[in-house]
Amino acid sequence: MTDPASDTTIERRDHPLLLSTGIRQIEGRSLSALPEGTLMARAAAALADVCARQLRRLPAGTPVLAICGPGNNGGDALLAAMRLADRGWRVAAITLLPDEPTADDARRIWRAWRDQGRSMSAAGELPSLLIDRPLVIDGLFGIGLSRALPPAASLIAQQLARARAWVVAVDVPSGLDADRGCIVGPPGSFAIRADVTVTMIADKPGLHTGDGCMLAGQVIVADLELPASSRKDTRSVEQGRLIDRAAASVLAPSRSRDAHKGRFGDVLVMVGQAQMAGAALLAALGAQASGAGRIYLGSQDGLADRAGHPELMTRALRLDEPDAQQALGAATVIVAGCGLGTDAQAQRKLMHALAHRAALVLDADGLNIVAGDPALLSLLQARAVAGLTSVLTPHPLEAARLLGITTAEIQQDRRGAAVKLAALTGSIVVIKGAGSVVAGPDGGWSINRSGGPILAVAGTGDVLAGTIAGLVASSVSQGLKEADSHASLSAELTRLGVWIHGDAGDSLAAQPEWSASIGLPAAQLVQAIRVGLNRLAAGRS
Repeated sequence: MTDPASDTTIERRDHPLLLSTGIRQIEGRSLSALPEGTLMARAAAALADVCARQLRRLPAGTPVLAICGPGNNGGDALLAAMRLADRGWRVAAITLLPDEPTADDARRIWRAWRDQGRSMSAAGELPSLLIDRPLVIDGLFGIGLSRALPPAASLIAQQLARARAWVVAVDVPSGLDADRGCIVGPPGSFAIRADVTVTMIADKPGLHTGDGCMLAGQVIVADLELPASSRKDTRSVEQGRLIDRAAASVLAPSRSRDAHKGRFGDVLVMVGQAQMAGAALLAALGAQASGAGRIYLGSQDGLADRAGHPELMTRALRLDEPDAQQALGAATVIVAGCGLGTDAQAQRKLMHALAHRAALVLDADGLNIVAGDPALLSLLQARAVAGLTSVLTPHPLEAARLLGITTAEIQQDRRGAAVKLAALTGSIVVIKGAGSVVAGPDGGWSINRSGGPILAVAGTGDVLAGTIAGLVASSVSQGLKEADSHASLSAELTRLGVWIHGDAGDSLAAQPEWSASIGLPAAQLVQAIRVGLNRLAAGRS
């Protein structure tokens, strides 16, 4: 099954995103329950099948080169090469180390390879072997790698990149952290870039966020047909899931024939500095595209520029009023931060927004104000205690300010950072970027599959904030009474908002005029969101 609007393909949709701890638990139970060598045989069979499909698309006569590390990943790669040889392809192998692997299954395969009269080349012979432009099977290292690739493996990664070799990775591209999605090791470390990754047992978060988005290529899950008993009790350690079209379609809204605007909530977008008023307008248009019943631009004088959008309304904010409900008026969701500024007036607006009982989407300047004011952070935390919903949509720098760490540290563990920030603030958190991560205060997390470089332009984040606000407003206003229900639904709708926003970017990038993903005006994203959401909802119906 393929999502045409994404660079990544998942052949099966029924796997969660598992951390390495969960993978190892399943693997350990399976090794105890199955005959010796079963897991490696199944992994190699799946790997050989994928390689065979790739070879049929490559020039006739393309050879296969297995690059084998010291562990079971090397055994998987070598056994897959033997299976391909049985099917008639020309195969060769190189090894990172001259000695036999220590793992029993891998050592057995190594010996079987030699028993067939096949040689094992040294890593130094790679340049000459790449002359024939082989399909390369990367079996150097898997999820157990805890340090940067050793020098010999780093050199292999660089040589493969220079040769633009077609690479199929075993489980995870060597050098990539399967949990965090970053390259293992200090800055300047290397990892192999794969065209296809055949990941074993279950899908892994690191393949879908951060560096993993660039290094993993097409992701294919081989579940190895493990017994159900081996997968028990893993929910507490995996918790994650991929937000793809299938997941989003379950959440797509529907409307009855007797629908009216009062049933789909009111969104109040706070307007800040005049020179940044466009940011608030983009957020308001995002809320409109995602289905909010009424949208207000809130400013001190009530004269916000609607820029040719008469369907948007304006509201005067009474910032001298101590009661937040009276100061801001009725709202289902408030969007605060898009072009808000950081002056004293912006801080007063934000204080009222934090004290209001409406759901709150906090972005940009709003996040930076909270990061610099412990009292406002306490107000944000108090909202969670009171059962009020807050959604934070930081980019990595804004997330770093809130957590008091560096942007590099955020990017080293985007999933972990989102979980920490959600716990700190009691909020739903979206850390934007390649493979946006959505985390909730309950510890649950998801990684978004849609989106790409076309969204790397000013204003698209404002559209996202409004899109999430519109979805939340149009859904939570329809009869839910319990705070837990509001929080759970808001988290799901945040995931939908993140996906539909990325999918809109993908749909535009698929058009010839945006084929290089350069120069998209953020306002054009709004119509794509509207079209995408309607198509998704119609497909569900």
